[in-house]
Amino acid sequence: MSKEITARSEDYAQWYNDLVLKGGLADYSPVRGCMVIKPYGFALWEGMRDVLDRMFKDTGHQNAYFPLFIPKSFLSREADHVEGFAKECAVVTHYRLKNDPDGGGVVVDPEAKLEEELIIRPTSETIIWNTYKDWIRSYRDLPLLINQWANVVRWEMRTRLFLRTAEFLWQEGHTAHATAEEAVEEARRMLEVYADFAENYMALPVIKGVKSPAERFAGAVDTYCIEALMQDGKALQAGTSHFLGQNFAKAFDVQFSNKENQLEYVWATSWGVSTRLVGALVMAHSDDDGLVLPPRIAPLQVVIVPIYKNEEQKALINEKAAAIVQELKRAGITVKYDDSDNARPGWKFAEYEMKGVPVRIAIGARDIENNVAEVARRDTREKMSLSLDGLAARIKDLLEEIQQHIYNKAKAYRDAHITPADTFEEFEKLLDEKGGFIAAHWDGTAETEAQIKERTKATIRCIPLNNPQEAGACILTGKPSTQRVLFARAY
Repeated sequence: MSKEITARSEDYAQWYNDLVLKGGLADYSPVRGCMVIKPYGFALWEGMRDVLDRMFKDTGHQNAYFPLFIPKSFLSREADHVEGFAKECAVVTHYRLKNDPDGGGVVVDPEAKLEEELIIRPTSETIIWNTYKDWIRSYRDLPLLINQWANVVRWEMRTRLFLRTAEFLWQEGHTAHATAEEAVEEARRMLEVYADFAENYMALPVIKGVKSPAERFAGAVDTYCIEALMQDGKALQAGTSHFLGQNFAKAFDVQFSNKENQLEYVWATSWGVSTRLVGALVMAHSDDDGLVLPPRIAPLQVVIVPIYKNEEQKALINEKAAAIVQELKRAGITVKYDDSDNARPGWKFAEYEMKGVPVRIAIGARDIENNVAEVARRDTREKMSLSLDGLAARIKDLLEEIQQHIYNKAKAYRDAHITPADTFEEFEKLLDEKGGFIAAHWDGTAETEAQIKERTKATIRCIPLNNPQEAGACILTGKPSTQRVLFARAY
């Protein structure tokens, strides 16, 4: 199977596509720019979703659901918001089809034109804040902490499976607060939740920071982000949390009576991560033989493959394997016993390697006689012989070892690819030859930021939180700067 995967060193983009398709994560859709998420890919997303959902609820949030369709007029109420999304909106203009009288199939019924066009949500701030107007009356109604799991549509012209598609799945949190301080605290809290999830479940080291004004979410006062680094040296934004100030509250007239019985506009946040996290997982950890998945969110943590020569051996192994499966399940480990007879063991080994299953156990009749099993870990390809006595405890420890090793490897790569640059010549050379995050001085102006992007295709990924202050000169203009910011080429 690995021969069917393009090598990373040969064509990184094709390597990524090969893994997504051959690893059974997704397939192309007949609708341009959309994708079909296959069961294995959806199981991976479900694992992420379930962990995040628990983390959201542990921080006091509740799930709700809001309409897919947004009246066009709603997007006009917040100027920066509509400008940020106007070019990506899919618009519904009619509500009925009819048979073509000339026999050309179905056509749009011109009599069924909507009085007001509907936008398929690119994000839900507008319709949610129109709803919050009826939910919030008093300071007693605050804070309002709501999340929804949904799909959104952003009409992308250049798409890639999981990383950038016209329709994708995500969660979006939308909260309302009595004070600016509470809202900022909420935005920062959710950034920490995302970072915790990325590092401790996805084994993905991230840098927490704030976006430059040019890179902020449309309509936000501040955008916080976590930035990760892929194996080709490009950055990927893995999650964002926005302090929206009172912009949406004023646009939709969402006010509350404070303790002094005076009307005030509420303060808002929004925050979200999407199925692009699946793409991040693939690009950060996998190799030329297939997916490499962290055990804590792998759909399948252990696969057991029997090796036998006859039906008598098969029956013996099946009985022992059933006991092992139950032992592993009792230990909270997801396991599959693949006793299918439509493929040889070697083919099964390659298949589960392609799918990134963290641990593979091979067991034969002689192994049972010796009370051992051959155990292979996906991350290092190391094989070991383990006693069947206490196997579940050893496998549980091994899964934690694999989780930590995958994180350590990604962090070592990330840390080795954060490089300072003091001149524009050095900056360009690092981008072309090394990649990764370039720590450089910037004069703080949007004009300089735009020029650097135009000349190098690198953007300011973030200004790290608690960034050390350091006097210097902007790499492009030479004007004074008080800190380095992180630039990178990005997905």
